[in-house]
Amino acid sequence: MVKRPNILLVLADQLTASALPFHGGVADAPALQRLADGGVVFTNAYCASPLCAPSRAALLTGRLPSKLGVYDNAAELPASAPTIAHHLRSRGYATSLAGKMHFIGPDQLHGFEERLTTDVYPAGFDWVPDWSLPLDERLPWYHDMSSVHDAGVSEATLQLDFDEEVGFRAERKLFDLARSRERPFFLTVSFTHPHDPYESRQRYWDRYDGRAIPDPRVPPLPREEQDAHSRRLAQMYGLDDAEPTPSQVAHARRAYHASVSYVDDKVDALLSTLAETGLARDTIVIVTSDHGDMLGERGLWYKMSFFEDSVRVPLIVHAPWAFEARRIAAGVSLLDLLPTVLELAAGEPAHAPGLDGTSLAPFLRGEPPGARTILAEYLAEGTHAPCVMVRDGSLKLIHCPTDPDLLYDLSADPLELTDASATCEPELQRLRETVAREWDLVALGDAIRTSQQERLLIGRAVDEGAATSWDYSPPDQSAGRYVRGRDFWRPFAAARLRPPNA
Repeated sequence: MVKRPNILLVLADQLTASALPFHGGVADAPALQRLADGGVVFTNAYCASPLCAPSRAALLTGRLPSKLGVYDNAAELPASAPTIAHHLRSRGYATSLAGKMHFIGPDQLHGFEERLTTDVYPAGFDWVPDWSLPLDERLPWYHDMSSVHDAGVSEATLQLDFDEEVGFRAERKLFDLARSRERPFFLTVSFTHPHDPYESRQRYWDRYDGRAIPDPRVPPLPREEQDAHSRRLAQMYGLDDAEPTPSQVAHARRAYHASVSYVDDKVDALLSTLAETGLARDTIVIVTSDHGDMLGERGLWYKMSFFEDSVRVPLIVHAPWAFEARRIAAGVSLLDLLPTVLELAAGEPAHAPGLDGTSLAPFLRGEPPGARTILAEYLAEGTHAPCVMVRDGSLKLIHCPTDPDLLYDLSADPLELTDASATCEPELQRLRETVAREWDLVALGDAIRTSQQERLLIGRAVDEGAATSWDYSPPDQSAGRYVRGRDFWRPFAAARLRPPNA
């Protein structure tokens, strides 16, 4: 492998692994399938939190959201927390971000030299949960069931506008990088599809004519048979008052799969640009998501749950010139991404203190996996106490101080239908000890409540009088992009794309 490879990180928002063909799904995604066929596929990769901002903060820093204070979708990633972009930039990489990253607060770069687009979501304290409210009090900005009831075809949505811009800016940036080749690059391209609302353009909807999209594998469970957190989530997004019909479920699942195909086309365009510019031969392509989507499994939708469709994510590392194609079944985490990328960039293990993840480079090289324990957290709306997950081997513990524990053996029970807490007491106790060792949940709960009230106060205050927005506006540099001055030919020479064999 070249000593300093380029790295292209592609994120698709709310992309559940189970929809993808290389994970047994039926989505029409040929570009992602090609990457999987030629790359290393981690079949049991997990996000650190099944919620956007906490998951992305953890992915970028290699640290659990609770250690960063990024508890929810209105919590600020500290400017003092080193990210992948900081580490690579300090090592001479050009670092750019196109698309969604859901940074909250005035620091909208977090180590990236440039952002090519604004974000699709607000950067302020607009979506702060409030654990002082009754659990049955709906928050005005929270998901509702309209995404499912109104699913179908739409040719012009805000999400399409956003992702069209993201794709265009990212492709143009790749051409710019190919023309300069001054430094290796780390380019993050983050699409908001297939996140709900479940809407797609007609041509992507039509790609599923005659293609059977299966119903949810686990039908809706009676409320009395659901776990406590699932009942709360269903109540939060109004499921009890607006149960979707089978037709609405089918439409939502079809629109979601159509949106996966849309993202696949965007990935294909990026891969084509890498090939056309000659960058493909020394660019590592990493594809993943911030979390999954329940998509009607167990009657649940969206994310915010520790069931597999919500918390498990796709993870592909594609560098066929460096690593043989293989599938890795060992459990891994998006917390592992930072140390992995640093090792790939440096050509040797790179030291970064305080990380909760470990490098996946040994897996990429084909070395046997060691024992790994996967940790995840949910600290936002729909609960009044921290919810955590531990996966150790095939066992998964879901723990919340206000709820009964849930223990699943995923090897024997992949659909998580049978709580094994009563029959696996020694295993349950061992995983509880892991929870006690990794978290002080009482102190964490107190910190979350304090943070919520402080941010709610600030949010109310800055709504009064003159407002200063933290939302990112990319600088317009178009005035200097093309031919300027008296020297007509020099700008053309400087901007000429080198041939692939250069």
